[in-house]
Amino acid sequence: MSVTRTGSHSTLPGDPPGGRRAMAVWGIGVSVYFVAVIFRTSLGVAGLDAADRFHVNASALSTFSILQLLVYAGMQIPVGLLVDRLGTKKVLTIGVVLFTAGQLGFAFSPSYGMALASRALLGCGDAMTFISVLRLGTRWFPARRGPLVAQLAGLAGMAGNLVSTLVLARLLHGVGWTPAFAGSALAGVVVLVLLVLFLKDHPEGHEPEPFPHRGAAYVRRQIAASWREPGTRLGLWVHFTTQFPAMVFLLLWGLPFLVEAQGLSRATAGELLTLVVLSNMVVGLVYGQVVARHHGARLPLALGTVAATAFLWAVTLAYPADHAPMWLLVVLCVVLGACGPASMLGFDFARPANPPERQGTASGITNMGGFVASMTTLFAIGVLLDATGGDYTIAFSAVFVLQALGVSQILRLRGRAARRERERLVASRVETVHVPA
Repeated sequence: MSVTRTGSHSTLPGDPPGGRRAMAVWGIGVSVYFVAVIFRTSLGVAGLDAADRFHVNASALSTFSILQLLVYAGMQIPVGLLVDRLGTKKVLTIGVVLFTAGQLGFAFSPSYGMALASRALLGCGDAMTFISVLRLGTRWFPARRGPLVAQLAGLAGMAGNLVSTLVLARLLHGVGWTPAFAGSALAGVVVLVLLVLFLKDHPEGHEPEPFPHRGAAYVRRQIAASWREPGTRLGLWVHFTTQFPAMVFLLLWGLPFLVEAQGLSRATAGELLTLVVLSNMVVGLVYGQVVARHHGARLPLALGTVAATAFLWAVTLAYPADHAPMWLLVVLCVVLGACGPASMLGFDFARPANPPERQGTASGITNMGGFVASMTTLFAIGVLLDATGGDYTIAFSAVFVLQALGVSQILRLRGRAARRERERLVASRVETVHVPA
């Protein structure tokens, strides 16, 4: 006899069981990402100190973050392919070694050139973490829990940002540049030990199917097949359009904008940066729960976040006074906190569009979006600040250009992606279970 079960919350055949063991193993991977984000965002609280230490202007200062993000974005597809081929543990191990070496090198860099090289090394290692953690989640948890697991991973990254904002900033001004950055590098050693001793790529009995890897032909097939899916391209543009306003603010230009353009003290500016991170963590939990229950909410949430962000930036930059009022800056920072969770929705378009053997590659393509946008905006703001003598209103207007580009692509792709996803859902949601008559 055969029994047919339908429903969006049915467990798919071959789904891993989840449970405490899954949480423990996944938690190790998340701890690696947590440390990577601390290192990635450490420059955001040290931007003005870095300018003084290396005697550089705004354009040269932005080069630190641009180079780091350039390496990160350029590594996304290669890392996705490596994860699909080598597994999570090996790729994460390489990543930890690289980003720890980069953070340590940044601590002891005597010159601008060596500091740039250190940030590039850090970006390379950082690039290997998030996609690996996403892959780890798909290997250890049922598919229906994917949106929530991805948002929780992003939440851990924001916790890393919070540590950078609160702890590293105080260390930097308490013990100085070299002890602060060198001391933080010890966190990389700790997670490396945990990773090597305890992390497993998948639960027993859920080994992936053997898949032939044949050099350049395999690489081309993986990339081409992932890119052909409208869901992958839509995921990239959702990530592109939603992530970068908060990333640019937290990674480099938020503190100078609040201090130099808005006349706040460093302490108050640091509190507003912390508010962005706290908002991100709260909104991430809400978005994860909403999308897990209502899959159709993905696009409205993404576009709504873009609209709210654009509106608050426009009001802040056009405010008819020398400085925007504190209540407006608070609201802006709260809304910027939604950008990270909204960017995670991009993976919720790419994930169902691709089979398990392409998840790493598809995630890599998606993850490029926001970092390419962030890199472009970081550069544009630095150049515009130098060209206008520090006019933040003109410089931050670059945000609207990239948002307009991203929204146009989202609207262009949404119909095709929705049709393709419906076709896949019809083909896979009905599960036939054979039981003895």
